[in-house]
Amino acid sequence: MNLKITIGQKQEAELILVCKDQKSEGYEKVLEHLKKSNLFKGEAEELFSHVNVEKETVQIFLGLGEEEKVDEEILRLAAFKGAKELSKLKVKKASAKLPKFSGLCYRKSSKAFAEGLYHAEYRFDKYLSKKQDFNLEEVSLILLEGKEEKVLPELAEIENIMDGIFLTRNLINEPAITLTPVALARIAKEELEPAGVEVTILSREECEKLGMTAFLSVAKGSTNEPQGIIMRYRGGKDEAPIGLVGKGVTFDTGGYSLKPGPSMITMNGDMGGSGAVIGAMKAIALNKVERNVTAVVLATDNVISGDAYVPGDIVGSMAGKTIEVHSTDAEGRLTLADAVYYSIKHEGVSEVVDVATLTGACVVALGEFNTGGFTNNKELYARVEKAAEEAGEPMWQLPLSKGYRDLIKGDRGDLKNTGGRWGGASTAAAFIEAFVEDTPWVHLDIAGTSDIASARGYLPKGATGMPVKTLYYYAKGKKK
Repeated sequence: MNLKITIGQKQEAELILVCKDQKSEGYEKVLEHLKKSNLFKGEAEELFSHVNVEKETVQIFLGLGEEEKVDEEILRLAAFKGAKELSKLKVKKASAKLPKFSGLCYRKSSKAFAEGLYHAEYRFDKYLSKKQDFNLEEVSLILLEGKEEKVLPELAEIENIMDGIFLTRNLINEPAITLTPVALARIAKEELEPAGVEVTILSREECEKLGMTAFLSVAKGSTNEPQGIIMRYRGGKDEAPIGLVGKGVTFDTGGYSLKPGPSMITMNGDMGGSGAVIGAMKAIALNKVERNVTAVVLATDNVISGDAYVPGDIVGSMAGKTIEVHSTDAEGRLTLADAVYYSIKHEGVSEVVDVATLTGACVVALGEFNTGGFTNNKELYARVEKAAEEAGEPMWQLPLSKGYRDLIKGDRGDLKNTGGRWGGASTAAAFIEAFVEDTPWVHLDIAGTSDIASARGYLPKGATGMPVKTLYYYAKGKKK
C-alpha cells in the first residue's frame, strides 16, 4: 500500500462528512445552497465535488444520511468514494475532519473511515499495459481534541489488516499459470517469515509419509508438485494454538467430472480459502496478536491426465477413513479432510476454523452477500460470528444435522465425497466434520463472497479479501 494516513494536517483539499439532519460547522451556507439547488442533501452514499481553480481548493461533500443511523459500513463506503473522487481529480493530499456520531465508538468510526480510504487504493493491474493510476498519496485526519492517543493504535491496526487483505486479493487474482502450488508456498514464506511466522513446506514425499492420501489423490493428475504449507505464529504463552485451515486448490477443472468451459474461467480463485488464511496470518503477525495460531494449507491443482483419479475410485485419508469418489469436482473437501486432521493430530490445535470456496450450492443459497457458516460447537461459532460482525463481513449459519451426515455415508467405503443434488453446502460440511471428531470446529463456505462478478461498494470486482478480517478478529478476540 502506498497511501499514507496521517493526523492533524489541514490540506487545501477536504473530505467533508455531512449528515442530512445535522449542521456542518463552517459549511452551512454552501450546504444550504446545494440543498436548495437539489444538488446535494446529505443522503447516504451521496457525493458532491466543488473545485475552486482560482483558490486551488477542493471540497468533496460526503453524505451519510441521518446521524443516528450512521454506522461503520456507511463510513467505509463514504471514505472509499471520497478517496476515489480525490484521485480522479488528481489530488495528492487531502484532509478530513472526523466528528463524533451518537451511538458509535469514536475509535471504531475513525478506523472504519481509514479502512474505506485504503480500499480505494487497491487495483490489480499487474498484467495491464496501461496501469490504473491512483493519485491520492496522503489523507490527514482531523480528530477531536484529546482523541489522538486512542485513535492512533486503531489506525496502525487497520493498516496492517489491509496489508493482509491486499495480499489475499493479489493471490486470488493471480492466474493459475503463475500461481502454482509451489509459487503459493514460496509467496507464503516470503510474506510471512519477515513478519515473524514460521513457515514449513511439506513436499509430496513428506505428505505421503504422513498418510495424506485424500489430498494426494487430487494431486495425482498434475505435473505441478503439491505442497503442504504449515504456518505457525507464536504470540501467546503456553496454550495450544488455535487452527486455521484454507482450501488451496490453485486451479480446478473439475477433473474427469469436467466443469463447463465458462465455469472454469474464475477457477484460479478456487484457492480463496488459502489466500484468506495467508492474508489473515500476515495481519495477525504484523499486529502482534497475543495468541498462538497455526494455519495449514494443502495446495494442489485439480486437472486431467492419465494419472488422475476418476469417479468410482476409493481413496484413503490421514484419518484412516476410506472415501468413495462420486465426483472428482468435489475435490476441495478431500484436501480439507487431511488438512483439518493434520492440524488437530500433528499441530495440536485446540479448535479449528476452515475456509473454502467449497460449493456452488452455498452461492445458490446465499448469493455473493453472505458467507455460509457451519459448526459442531455453538460457543466457537458464536465467537466467529461476533468476529464477522466486527469485521463487517456478513455470514449466515446453515444447518448441519444427522440427515446430511447420512447422505455422505458410503456403500463400498466409509464415506462418499458427495451427498447428491440437494443440500450440497451442508453435505460438504458434513464430510469435513467427519475428520474433525470432537474438536470444536467452524467451516466457512466462501464460494460466493471470496470472488465477486462485479464491484460492490468498496469491494472490487474479483477477489474481495473476505474473510481476512473475520479470521483476524476471531484470533484476536479468543480469550480464556
